[in-house]
Order: sequence, then C-alpha cells, then structure tokens
Amino acid sequence: MAPTRDELETLFEGAPRFVDRLVELDAPTWVELFDQAEWIALTMPQEEQLELLDAHPRIGADPTAVSALSYQEQGYDRNKGTVELQHRLDRLNDEYEARHGFRFVVFVNGRSRAEIADVLEQRVGAGRTAEKMRALRDVIAIARSRLARIREEQQA
Repeated sequence: MAPTRDELETLFEGAPRFVDRLVELDAPTWVELFDQAEWIALTMPQEEQLELLDAHPRIGADPTAVSALSYQEQGYDRNKGTVELQHRLDRLNDEYEARHGFRFVVFVNGRSRAEIADVLEQRVGAGRTAEKMRALRDVIAIARSRLARIREEQQA
C-alpha cells in the first residue's frame, strides 16, 4: 500500500517540505519510498535539510512536548532520568546547535539518554557537513524503525 501524507508526517515529525517531496514521489510501496528518501534528504536544499533536522525534538526535550514516538524512543516511559542528566543534555544541545546551526538528531536505537549524552558530547566537535549528513541519514533510520514498530503493534 502506498504511504499516505499522515503516515509520512508521523514518521518524519512533520517536516512539511520533505514530506511534500516524498508525497510527490508517489511511491507505491514503503521499500521504494525509503530507497529514494535518503537521497532526497542528502541532496535537497540546505534550508530544507535544516527544517527536516529541526522538526525532531531535542534529546531530553520536555516529555510533554514530544510526539508519542519520540517519547518512547527517548525512553521516558522507562526512565525519567536525573536533574544532572537533564542539565547536561540541555548544555550539550545548546553547544551543538550553536556550533552546527541545527538540532542534534541521532537514531537512539534503545540507548539510554545517558548513553546518547555521551554520543552528543562526541558529536559537538565534529565537522558541520559530515555531521549534517550523518544526522540526515539517522532521520531516515529513525523513520524506518518507527514504521517497523508501528507495523509490529498493528499485528499484535
């Protein structure tokens, strides 16, 4: 079944111009859509790339302000974290965004916020172009994982 706009918005946290591009593909299957989505993300204008990255919530964002999928991915349902960890994430997010000009996005893949804080700390000093490309690839990995989880829940 062809992906719908609503499904794409869920998987990509909105990101209107990226979702528009994916809808225009008129891909008949998810496989075909994902085959092209990464290339589109990596080659579209920088303004649209930043919009796609910034559509994702910060790691450690207020749990009441994130999507249900981000809430689960960031582990709020399993571990609320500590005040110290929250301060560290806030500081690192600020440093990262000041240096790179876009939000830190990473495929959490079951890692705790403490583990992701370590990754974030390492990525603050990375080169901007390489970091942007890594983050865009992770956006696609996140969407693939979300789709798989949604499908599993629908079959359960």
